[in-house]
Amino acid sequence: MKAIIQTKHGPPEVLELQEVPKPTPKENEVLIQVHASTVTRGDVILRKLHPLLYLPLRLFGVRRKRTPGHEFAGEIEAVGARVTKFKVGDQVFGTTTGLSVGANAAYLCLPQAWSQGVLERMPTNASFEQAAALPVGGMTALDLLSRAHLQPGDAVLVYGASGSVGTYAVQLARQHFEAEVTGVCSTKNIELVQSLGAAKVIDYTREDVTQGVQTFDLIFDAVGKLSPSKAKNILKDNGKFLSVKSPTRETPEHLLTLKALFEAGKLQAVIDSIYPLEQTAAAHQRVETGHKVGNVVIAVLPEKEESSI
Repeated sequence: MKAIIQTKHGPPEVLELQEVPKPTPKENEVLIQVHASTVTRGDVILRKLHPLLYLPLRLFGVRRKRTPGHEFAGEIEAVGARVTKFKVGDQVFGTTTGLSVGANAAYLCLPQAWSQGVLERMPTNASFEQAAALPVGGMTALDLLSRAHLQPGDAVLVYGASGSVGTYAVQLARQHFEAEVTGVCSTKNIELVQSLGAAKVIDYTREDVTQGVQTFDLIFDAVGKLSPSKAKNILKDNGKFLSVKSPTRETPEHLLTLKALFEAGKLQAVIDSIYPLEQTAAAHQRVETGHKVGNVVIAVLPEKEESSI
């Protein structure tokens, strides 16, 4: 089977498309034919990371992956003898968090359940590309927003509202938590952020939101670039500041919440661009620009191939 292999740490060029053996599921595992996966900011960071730096990260469940990719969508091709949750033919999505396998490959084997990552059936109305882009950014936003204990009508500022986590944070804050959302993004993404549910959008190239007069119950830094000391200027008394720099959890409950919201039409996956598997290095370059909007997707099994199966 074809898979992206990281030959060493470094620039995108260390990622090579290679032919590797197709995995065989163990008794508690499922074999998934991957239709789509993604490239996240986390994938880019880990690609550059020296192998020795993985040792302390193991305490947080991070494993070095020879094949990169942390989220995916695909179809179950085989199941182990002890698998009870899934069956052959199920369309599934999830993450490879905490495991040494990666999703930028034609196939992967995953346990039906494990402590750090998640695997569930896809939303019935989602394409494989949309489903692949939901788990990491969506669960990050949902986990952090849940800590704020928001009440309907609370004023929420999403800083970096056009990225993967930011686009989900805007939608979840508005649709799931019923907050009043202000988004911060660049000029070209204002209309997008408005369409996702932001009542107000601030163009950071023209205005410093931390010098404004409006105050917020929650400031959500979706890109890890907002200084907490500056954020205090526009926080209400007892207001909260949350950042993507904080560790987050992946739970089946979070993923099922995202699935339900997507099926109800209250959540969408914003896709910046789609690359074929052999251009995964170029997808990494796109993410590294810092200008992607939403999610960068890898089409592992292109649609024209899906239709011929």
